[in-house]
Amino acid sequence: MKTWFQSTAAVLALASAGIGLSRAGQQGQASAQPPASSAQTSATALASASDLLTTPVAANWTSYNGDYTGRRYSSLRDITAANVNRLRAAWVFHPGNSQRLEVTPVVIDGVMYITSANDAIALDARRGRVLWRHTRPESSGLLDDAAAHKNRGVAVWKNSVYMETDDAHLLCLDARSGSLRWDVPYADKVKHYGATSAPLVVKDEVIVGTSGGDSGVRGFLAAFDAATGQLKWRLWTIPAPGEFGSASWPGDSYLHGGGTTWMPGTYDPELNLLYWTTSNPAPDFVGDTRPGDDLYTDCVLAIDPDTGKLKWHFQFTPHDLNDFDANETPVLLNVQQQGETHRLLVQANRNGFLYILDRTNGKFLNAAPFVEKLNWAKGVDASGRPILTGLRPTSQGTLMCPGINGATNWFSPSYNPDTGFFYVMALESCNLYFGNPKPFVRGETYYDTGTTLPPDEHAQKILLALSLPEGRLVWRYPQIGQGDSWGGTLTTAGGLVFFGDDTGALEAVDAQTGRALWHFNIGQSMHASPMTYAVDGIQYVAIAAESDVLVFSLPPAKSLPNE
Repeated sequence: MKTWFQSTAAVLALASAGIGLSRAGQQGQASAQPPASSAQTSATALASASDLLTTPVAANWTSYNGDYTGRRYSSLRDITAANVNRLRAAWVFHPGNSQRLEVTPVVIDGVMYITSANDAIALDARRGRVLWRHTRPESSGLLDDAAAHKNRGVAVWKNSVYMETDDAHLLCLDARSGSLRWDVPYADKVKHYGATSAPLVVKDEVIVGTSGGDSGVRGFLAAFDAATGQLKWRLWTIPAPGEFGSASWPGDSYLHGGGTTWMPGTYDPELNLLYWTTSNPAPDFVGDTRPGDDLYTDCVLAIDPDTGKLKWHFQFTPHDLNDFDANETPVLLNVQQQGETHRLLVQANRNGFLYILDRTNGKFLNAAPFVEKLNWAKGVDASGRPILTGLRPTSQGTLMCPGINGATNWFSPSYNPDTGFFYVMALESCNLYFGNPKPFVRGETYYDTGTTLPPDEHAQKILLALSLPEGRLVWRYPQIGQGDSWGGTLTTAGGLVFFGDDTGALEAVDAQTGRALWHFNIGQSMHASPMTYAVDGIQYVAIAAESDVLVFSLPPAKSLPNE
């Protein structure tokens, strides 16, 4: 089967023919479009408890990762390896207030919810028509990622929609109208907290984290009552004086230690455990002011969602000097071995190793490198600690691999239970790391210098399929480009893996073999991961690319050519 090439120009041509190009033009805090006809979808979708517990997802995509497992696997199978070459643009939506969307849409009963900077928007998921838009001005006085007004999406519960704002407010909106129900500030932007994530709803709680790990904040995770907005618990990720792990944080350094929680977690309802990951310690590249392991940075935390109590933790990169945030998705899956079910947590970490843990207790089971350019560690020992090579940032610069963007990053991996493969977009790259001590200064980022790309360094993105639980490489799909894309993955029961490639295209490959099947040249860089949903029996695939959300579907059966 040949690979199909299409372009953004084709999207516009389809749009002008009525396939659907939507452009936002609403102003004001909350605005709604009158229905064009009684047949149009209205924003009356309700997300029940059973919707949120459904695994795997199907017609609805109920949270950032689809379901609580973080697998980004959908049971939809109408789009297959046999017909994906017919996939075409269905509609495009242009929010109008962001040039770098990082959102994963959420879809409930034919209504799509997206964010763009501080705006939340409800769309008819069949046509891209705006149902309502809640607007909020972008905040000033922010640092780093929050200052770029990045936002990765919403959470839904019953008839409410929740989003984080760039200045770390949690908003609750009426899912039917977009009107504001309540607004809770949960971190102080004056201290350079911000927020970029999508919230996660567990039971009747909305769980949120913050950005600012490179801006000198103290990380935490917080849970709010989904109905009232009342704070239920807060878990600090940097120990206070006298607490376990506080030896790494002398004086008041714990107040600026990082360990932020800027990506959504995952959840096991049977174990009633919430899994959330933390970012790098601060300052990034010099560790003299933070001796020891620097708990709980670069960790996955297992938390009782009812109380916020820490049950166990695992640290991937103790005393991190390379900005190896552990905020990559902690994927939950079960495997059968010798008649027993093993509950695993799998993470492809930014430091270049694929980790497998027992998610019931945090026991380390295995780790294996998934990139070739890796020189900061020789391997991982039997306890899960890295075996260091002794390389570290210096004032003259030290070549270290992976580079500053990591062997992978926050863009989503996926796992397909039909193949048993874990799919991750890897980056082969190195950087020169520089470290020069610098005191914390409020109003400035807290890196202690930084990195540069060597002149002869060629970075390359590669889509990998790894078999689980052993982590063995099955196939690799190298990308053409500069290694600067940030598109993640999606896998389906149709035997496909969708991903944003390094040339600015959405691609589909065979999930079993990695064979290229379909390619749509969007012509825009992707800083988001694809998702899929269904309305009226039609399966769609959607992804955000720079300033647009693009949606694809198969053409109606009557329009297919005779065969």
